[in-house]
Amino acid sequence: MSKNEKKGQHLALPDCDIIYYPHFLEEQVADSYFKLLRSETPWQQDDIKVFGKVYPQPRLTALYANNSKPYSYSNITMKPQRFTKSLLELKSKIEYYHSYNFTTCLLNLYRDGKDSNGWHADDEKELGRHPIIASLSLGAERMFHLKHNIKPHLKHKMALEHGSLLLMQGETQHMWKHQIPKTAKQVGERINLTFRII
Repeated sequence: MSKNEKKGQHLALPDCDIIYYPHFLEEQVADSYFKLLRSETPWQQDDIKVFGKVYPQPRLTALYANNSKPYSYSNITMKPQRFTKSLLELKSKIEYYHSYNFTTCLLNLYRDGKDSNGWHADDEKELGRHPIIASLSLGAERMFHLKHNIKPHLKHKMALEHGSLLLMQGETQHMWKHQIPKTAKQVGERINLTFRII
């Protein structure tokens, strides 16, 4: 598939640069990667501190990179493992369409609707001034919420589909927060790969 055939949808929101590719991976390819990553990844559950109280993080995670640089967020510091063959393949597929060289991938496993990721921005200093996050979704569809930091009336909700890619760049992480909320619906497992540059 040529670069011209992979067209993304630019979100019509101010103060950000977000592109959504609903069918970045074909369904059978996405199915295959989901099964592979689900079984080969050494998932872990860290504790997070919220308002002085410590809780188990409501999802499982893993960190991979092509270097040894750690990644810290929410008082958690993760040390990466070396990229696997499957992660390098996915990284290469994304980099074919965007001239970035991603160094690191944080994987999240949402086991069911109770697993979530609260309001946050990926704006840690090790990500640089205008962080670039390429978020690949595999498995169950989950809702993705955005809200503007300064203009509370500016909000957006969208479903992240199996095999989709969401690219966030420019001012996005400085001006917007995002979350994957809990849901009472019966939903299956979802793996989210967030490629970034450290």
